[in-house]
Amino acid sequence: MKQFPDSPAPSASSTGAHAIPQQPAKTRVWPPVSVVMPVLNEERHLGEAVRQVLAQAYDGPIEVVLAIGPSHDRTQQVADALAAADPRVVVVANPTGRTPNALNAAIAASRNGIIARVDGHAMLPPDYLKVAVETLEATGADNVGGVMAAEGETPFEHAVARAMTSKLGVGGARFHTGGEPGPADTVYLGVFRREALDRVGGYDEHFQRAQDWEMNHRIRESGGLVWFQPRMQVSYRPRPNVRALARQYFHYGRWRRVVARTHQGTINLRYLAPPAAVLAILAGLVAAPFFWPALLVPACYLAAIVGGALLTGGGLPAGALARLPLVYATMHLAWGWGFITSPPRLSKPR
Repeated sequence: MKQFPDSPAPSASSTGAHAIPQQPAKTRVWPPVSVVMPVLNEERHLGEAVRQVLAQAYDGPIEVVLAIGPSHDRTQQVADALAAADPRVVVVANPTGRTPNALNAAIAASRNGIIARVDGHAMLPPDYLKVAVETLEATGADNVGGVMAAEGETPFEHAVARAMTSKLGVGGARFHTGGEPGPADTVYLGVFRREALDRVGGYDEHFQRAQDWEMNHRIRESGGLVWFQPRMQVSYRPRPNVRALARQYFHYGRWRRVVARTHQGTINLRYLAPPAAVLAILAGLVAAPFFWPALLVPACYLAAIVGGALLTGGGLPAGALARLPLVYATMHLAWGWGFITSPPRLSKPR
């Protein structure tokens, strides 16, 4: 079990195979944490996101490093004001505006042995960092993370939030649907040991999307452990309309195929289901003028998502429930089409 130099060994009184040790907060020294945030066009949420980090119920030192991209709003001014008001906040530039470049720039400017990746609009629960550090120590993991707790305000956002926490919408990934703590392929955001980031060379700046999954894969390939901790829940605001949701999932599918080309053997049937559905529906529509039973393929898909929406939409307001089939179809078909049309030119040069 890995320990941080200034942290005592876990308590022997803990119960369960992977129980988190509970130690008196006043008698132990908590290791310092650097929170790194890639920020672009976050004028609306950045101030509150940083305040929630600095207000963490964590007794160790905290610094926040903001990597600011070329935003179209007042994000830079907000970030500069936060840094001027609190010496724990540091601002660095990210001229490319891309997420992996921002993360690497913020990590390079940070000083501590634990690195917590947080988005500029993420709202952390008060014990997020404490639970993360306890979990790192108890498990010996290189990265720990929890649940993307999707929460909506409008009927459409409520429907997307339900789809993003359903296996019908996103498969079996525990950081979406929840589950028991344990080893995982990837987690939401992540709290890392700096030594693990150094070992794998940080985020690969080639990947405009899927950079978290890709780096967690390299951590696991290098012998490290990625650990899912459901107590680490972070609020997430879904996309507000069909167009934005389709664009999001199109790019997810496109870049997931780039990851598959780079790391052979990382695609399974769950990832192939959306592109298979897209091809089957297209084939049915093309063949229908010549062979009308081919329409049964898109009709069966439509029936399946409507039935699935009724099964998974319990408790939703009527407006959100009515939109849930559209949300499922958008997520499936946009992801599948992005995967199918992902151009070879996006592949990382060997």
